[in-house]
Amino acid sequence: MINGGAGVAFIGSGSAQLETALSNDMLSRVVDTSDEWISTRTGIRQRHVANGEESLASLAAQAAQRAISAANLTPGDIDLIVLATSTPDDLFGTACQVQAAIGATSAVAFDLTAACSGFVFGVVTAAQFIRTGTYQTVLVIGADLLSRWVDWQDRTTCVLFGDGAGAVVMQACDRDRLLGFEIHSDGSMNGCLNLAYTAAAAPLTDEISTQKGTFTAITMNGREVYRFAVSRVPEVLEKTLFHAGLAADDIDWLILHQANQRILDAVAKRLKLPNERLVSNMAKHGNTSAASIPIALDEWVRTGKVLPGQKIAMSGFGAGLTWGAALLEWGR
Repeated sequence: MINGGAGVAFIGSGSAQLETALSNDMLSRVVDTSDEWISTRTGIRQRHVANGEESLASLAAQAAQRAISAANLTPGDIDLIVLATSTPDDLFGTACQVQAAIGATSAVAFDLTAACSGFVFGVVTAAQFIRTGTYQTVLVIGADLLSRWVDWQDRTTCVLFGDGAGAVVMQACDRDRLLGFEIHSDGSMNGCLNLAYTAAAAPLTDEISTQKGTFTAITMNGREVYRFAVSRVPEVLEKTLFHAGLAADDIDWLILHQANQRILDAVAKRLKLPNERLVSNMAKHGNTSAASIPIALDEWVRTGKVLPGQKIAMSGFGAGLTWGAALLEWGR
């Protein structure tokens, strides 16, 4: 534990590498669709899916280990693990399994559920623990296995989603590099995108009936979600920039949740940002929910595109409905 009033630095990133890729052409053998239909409407060419031996915990652990290594730390240096996911291996939580898998024996660990906004919400949550001096080094992971909950006969949704995991290490520092953030929720729009539990009555005694059921496949009103995203995401980014005393032109990289290329393009246009500052990797990953932003960040860091000192604006949006943005400066 350290004294309160610390700033936050972003010192390492990592992501999991899944071998199994499901191309649009391959998917067209499963459902009535085509590469042309999918790519022109979404920008997605393929997505990765976990095989029978991969779990959410194993993918999250792989991303975590790479982020810790990139930060030149050991798992024993981690004080807190925040796992943003909507698809846990265990409904009681998967973060503790990740803690054990990587050997972070000193870390507290818990799951955070905010769907496709989860990574941004996780970063904001972690920052509060650091800023108050409660923890010094925090690992934030975004990981989802949406292939578990896709209806592969519903071509409006199954073409969108993939599996993955990404992570960052955040650490206390003298100068705060989390420059601003804003997060929101609107439960009145929950029905636009959900993965709902469906219950059936299960008689227990003559007087008492309980319930037993399961979660159904992902359902989505694509038109409403699109309208929501192109309206709310630029707004929340503009508010975050205002709080930080910066303008859109100060952003070096814009990393949005990788939901649809049309949404990314519309947001960048609204902010008047050139396309070369817009990060997009959905062509090869699809929508990986809470994992999409940290996977994209890690790819851009490891290829040398993101440099220390550069400013990155991130925004997640999705089920809940939830949305949020964070503006950070990369590096120690």
